[in-house]
Amino acid sequence: MANHKSALKRIRNSETKRLRNKFQHKTTRNAIKALREIEKKADAQKQLNSVLAMVDKLAKKSIIHNNKAANLKSKLTKHVAAL
Repeated sequence: MANHKSALKRIRNSETKRLRNKFQHKTTRNAIKALREIEKKADAQKQLNSVLAMVDKLAKKSIIHNNKAANLKSKLTKHVAAL
């Protein structure tokens, strides 16, 4: 266990950030799954913009790697275009 006040605070902050990152990542993954299940192109096109924004936000905050974000965006865009 930590002995310094600053270390205790760091532990608290780290846990808070971990939970926030986990929530954002899980929410984005659920949105991606929902987008892949959409059958109509018009509906998928509307949903695509919000999902791409979520992926960009995760990459900006270093929750996921930039290359993973680019790969996800590319695959999702191809999927919607193929509908």
